[in-house]
Amino acid sequence: MKIIADLHTHTTFSHGKGSVYDNVTTAMIRGLQAVAIADHGPRSAPWVGASINAFRRMIAEVRNLDRRTMGLKVLAGAECNITSARGHLDLPLEIRAQLDIVLAGLHPGILPRSGKDWLALTGANWYAKVNPGYRKRARVANTRAVIEAVLRNDIDVVTHPGYHLDIDTVELARACAFRNTALEINARHHEMTAEFCRLAAAEGARFVINSDAHAPDAVGNVARGLAVARAAGLGPEQVLNLEGGGLFEWLRQKRGRSQWAEWSEQRPLDQTGQGRTGRQERTGRQPSYYTDWANQGKIH
Repeated sequence: MKIIADLHTHTTFSHGKGSVYDNVTTAMIRGLQAVAIADHGPRSAPWVGASINAFRRMIAEVRNLDRRTMGLKVLAGAECNITSARGHLDLPLEIRAQLDIVLAGLHPGILPRSGKDWLALTGANWYAKVNPGYRKRARVANTRAVIEAVLRNDIDVVTHPGYHLDIDTVELARACAFRNTALEINARHHEMTAEFCRLAAAEGARFVINSDAHAPDAVGNVARGLAVARAAGLGPEQVLNLEGGGLFEWLRQKRGRSQWAEWSEQRPLDQTGQGRTGRQERTGRQPSYYTDWANQGKIH
């Protein structure tokens, strides 16, 4: 079992400890075929998130390095925050349209879109910690927010599902399978279990294994994620960024861009990336196909 790409790494543009160049260098040393720079969205804590201008500079730096790097595809990305119960993301569509890959996650400690959203998400989860009777309600709110984000936005990867915030595995997996969005097996955090993966895979969801590196030496270090995938019985059919997992074809389908089809797991990836085009935010709700979240048992 070997990954060919690390799609979730951070740099000093947010609160990582290395530069884009540092992460790219480590990725090349470790024999990866692709690496994504996916810094935190602007509504993270002030010392964590990247500003809009920082994202513009990051994209330009990634494009420059990608043109100069043989054998490694360097992708411009973001780890957006889900900031409302209705699934809004904190990075404007104008910036997301320039990215090669969009990741999004529900994080504790962010600045929500409104006071009402603070109560529905941040406040509800804090209160649930001291009042066990409120946990089911918080779980429903968390699950709804992530599913709405998946249905309303063009998200490629949901990062670290359940990170400090309880969610309904089965319902999220159904939404991700419906939208061809991958669930992340995060090698840095411990919320994603083999049980979670087995339940999600049974619903047709697919996965990526990422480092969530916050320092250059962690890029490509996904040993724990690989162990979880093995324990869950996952292989290239379910994990996109394993050898033979069809990562670049999946990205081509997500982009609708013919040049992605030219990328191959068997030859150097030296094409120039120009950013994604044609992204559209989905403002209308998709038909409901999922069940009552409140009736599901806690998974992890």
